[in-house]
Amino acid sequence: MGEAIVWLVNAIIQLMIWFIIASAILSWLFAFDVINHRNRFVSQLASFLDGVTRPLLEPFRRIIPTLGGIDVSPIVVLLLLNFARILFNNTAAPVLYGF
Repeated sequence: MGEAIVWLVNAIIQLMIWFIIASAILSWLFAFDVINHRNRFVSQLASFLDGVTRPLLEPFRRIIPTLGGIDVSPIVVLLLLNFARILFNNTAAPVLYGF
């Protein structure tokens, strides 16, 4: 049971990391007019990624100002997610493997 919990936590953190990276890349593609919102699939994908990543990014967007029009909150959140994963794997995971 412990291995499943460790796997689930690591998988959720890794998915959030990939969603944040995909959201950042998609926002760059919108900014440079490579793709547009009129495409239904792109619009749905952007809406999904925004809905998934906004709860994590929004508190940091309120605190961290944009630097020259560049939002650095995804970088901060990525660093914190990696920190949380390492902390979880080094402290809680050995205890969970023991059960």
